[in-house]
Amino acid sequence: MATDVVMPQMGESIAEGTITKWLKNVGDHVDRDEPLFEISTDKVDAEIPSPAAGTLTEIKYKEGETVEVNTVVAVLDGEGAKLSEEAAAAATEQETPPPAPEPEPAPVEATPAEPPASVEPPKPAEPPAKPAPPPPPVAHKTEVKHLVKRSDVSAGKTSTQVGNGGATAEDLRRTKSSPLVRRIADEHGIDIKQLEGTGMSGRVTKNDILSFIESGTPAPQVAAGSKAAPSQAAPVAQAAPALKPAEGDRVEQMSVMRKKIADHMVASRRTSAHVTTVYEIDMTKIAKLRDENRAAFQERTGTKLTFMPFIFKAVTDAIRQFPIFNSQVSGDQIVYKRDINLGMAVALDWGLIVPVIKRADDLSISGLARAANDLADRARTKQLKPDEVAGGTFTITNPGVFGGLFGTPIINQPQVAILGVGKIEKRAKVLTSSDDEDYIAIRQMAYFALSFDHRIIDGSDAEKFLAYLKEQLESAQFAI
Repeated sequence: MATDVVMPQMGESIAEGTITKWLKNVGDHVDRDEPLFEISTDKVDAEIPSPAAGTLTEIKYKEGETVEVNTVVAVLDGEGAKLSEEAAAAATEQETPPPAPEPEPAPVEATPAEPPASVEPPKPAEPPAKPAPPPPPVAHKTEVKHLVKRSDVSAGKTSTQVGNGGATAEDLRRTKSSPLVRRIADEHGIDIKQLEGTGMSGRVTKNDILSFIESGTPAPQVAAGSKAAPSQAAPVAQAAPALKPAEGDRVEQMSVMRKKIADHMVASRRTSAHVTTVYEIDMTKIAKLRDENRAAFQERTGTKLTFMPFIFKAVTDAIRQFPIFNSQVSGDQIVYKRDINLGMAVALDWGLIVPVIKRADDLSISGLARAANDLADRARTKQLKPDEVAGGTFTITNPGVFGGLFGTPIINQPQVAILGVGKIEKRAKVLTSSDDEDYIAIRQMAYFALSFDHRIIDGSDAEKFLAYLKEQLESAQFAI
């Protein structure tokens, strides 16, 4: 018996996924729960396991193609490739039984004039014709499902009516844009349905809406019955001209993750008023505390003790003192988040991802170490779940592991601040003794760079935040 493999929905707000790699070829045997293909979404990259054991008889979408959730992407069957055709026919037949219940509402046959009206082509626009034809809608429904997907991509529009208050499939797809796009639209009073999207099935992307805002074009009025408004409101066509490679240049297509990182970075720079302040912090006492407890900690918890859990703990304490750093901007309101969810940037061979330690302020040093190491390990093996990369309220990035002294990190929207930790290294510092005598000593030092959103955070608040963080780390009063 054939088994359909569908594009899974990897989160509530995720409407599509891009197939990045097929791990099996047609004709290969697949065990249940064995990794079958890899996908990339707005939130996470993941390996998708096979829903059943069998032979992979058909791959419907190639690597690099973006597919809507719940769409069949492959067929498994243990009895040969030909059965995939029979399975497809069976699937079509299976879609006809559901209409059987529809005849029940069809008792509206009390109005005999309606059935003929629905059959006549001149009257398709009449809403009453909707409940009348039980069988035709079903056959149409299956056809329209694929029609919408392909014609949207090629032609950019469809006006197929669906059963959501007369809204078109095009309207529904646009309103299903990402939460960030919807938030930007709300803040600027823009009706997403009136924009021409360049995303999958005509969805409006961040680039689309930001380009529209930058163009200065007034938000289009919703004209009843007029389809010209959306196409006129498409400043997205004003894209930067593509560069022409010179002879000998190598051209490489961006990966799905790289394109998303690019979109998010540009959107953040356009959204927040970025300012960065840098402090130098003496990590000598933390280094000694870590060295003294490293072996016992590993034996007790089964995980490594790095500098990061101490930094996480100090940051959560600082956020408690200055809650503005754990907030978000919503229009002209500031939303103070109850939970402190720390995002930690993890560098991957193929990009960057930010898993989130939920309720980090409730965790001890050992709890933070376990959570951080577990999330980082699973990020590198593509085992993260969508909710593990969502909901962050403050992000910490650590370019110091690569030797960087400090940088000016870009805020991870919709957050309002991000902390960059530079390399912890030995430096000669001038210190003052208890006798007010100056002397030079070798200390473990690091630069901490805090980028913050100047729309709602003043420079004085940022300085107080970093001063408090410095005090916590330099005193090293942490229980391990």
